[in-house]
Amino acid sequence: MTLRSLDLFCRVVDNYGDIGICWRLARQLQREHALDVRLWVDDLVSFQRLCPQVATDADTQRVDGVTVRHWRDQDGVYGAADVADIVIEFFACDIPPGYISAMAACTPRPVWFNLEGLTAEEWVEGCHRLTSPHPRLPLTKHFFFPGFTDKTGGLLREAALDAERLAFQSDPAAMAAFLGRLGVTARELAATKVSLFCYPHAPLAALFDGWREGGEAIVCLVPEGVAAETVQAFLGAAPTAGAAATQGALTLRVLPFVPQPDYDKLLWACDLNFVRGEDSFVRAQWAGKPFVWHIYPQDENLHHKKLRAFLQRYAAALPALQQFSLAWNGAPVAGGQGDGASLWRAFHSEMPQMANRAQQWRQQMLANGDLATNLMRFAASLR
Repeated sequence: MTLRSLDLFCRVVDNYGDIGICWRLARQLQREHALDVRLWVDDLVSFQRLCPQVATDADTQRVDGVTVRHWRDQDGVYGAADVADIVIEFFACDIPPGYISAMAACTPRPVWFNLEGLTAEEWVEGCHRLTSPHPRLPLTKHFFFPGFTDKTGGLLREAALDAERLAFQSDPAAMAAFLGRLGVTARELAATKVSLFCYPHAPLAALFDGWREGGEAIVCLVPEGVAAETVQAFLGAAPTAGAAATQGALTLRVLPFVPQPDYDKLLWACDLNFVRGEDSFVRAQWAGKPFVWHIYPQDENLHHKKLRAFLQRYAAALPALQQFSLAWNGAPVAGGQGDGASLWRAFHSEMPQMANRAQQWRQQMLANGDLATNLMRFAASLR
């Protein structure tokens, strides 16, 4: 039986990462797999920052071919006709009990997935595609894990992404025009360009000191609202979009929070990208540029274990990237973390090797296929 419709449920925990992933997935499933997609979201305000077309006061709206439902609560009465052929709950969010009961009344019953968060830990390969029978109803949920090997679901990537990146990066005039619209001057184009997206607790002041006192001109582009206190301290003014200041070798520019397609272009146009959470982390990998990951913090420092698992896969031959990444995330470093300036000097000297590794890694990830296509193939096999 043909799978024609899909419901994707998303509760926003990390302000932009969760909805960023779900919005990309929803659009790809609609455009490339011809599904009628409904995206259920509890936080339309965060969603609007990534997608300005979203109306924050609408219960139901159509955006970019996707039906967006404001997921207000767990109440509601649902019938079998309200249930999609494929149901995805993102990161183990609890979908409404009434909807689950309606799923059980469907013939055939929907394909039900829990789409998990991304991790490089080895145990994921053994849990990918595992089943979880409902304790009362005749329903079975399947766990689907994104990942970095062919024994996982792969990474989220649109079919045209690589061609779009190559066309943009092969056109210096287009890159200059794009950066110019963000306020970057012609003189600043020759500097090392860094995009910065991090959580508030990042050791940013020490990094700014290292850049400011270094011998190479750096232009740091930071979205409005990111690390606001540290950015304001550097600027000496409110960190609103358009604000800029230069101290020593460092120029800091505050950007408006751009839509997802423009964020991809920002990653493609910069020499180094600091990213956070999951969505921007994955997009930085497809950009094929050096990057530093600020992982979402978890209780008991479980995120440090996940960070080390990724660094073991990605940066085994890049010691400066390992040390810098651990220090950036507040994780213990053998021999001590060192000061920001020394960490940056070692990191900077290793950047040519990082650039080569970024390209190699991108090719490895391409070989695993993309998350949406892998998920649809598995869904079809369950019918």
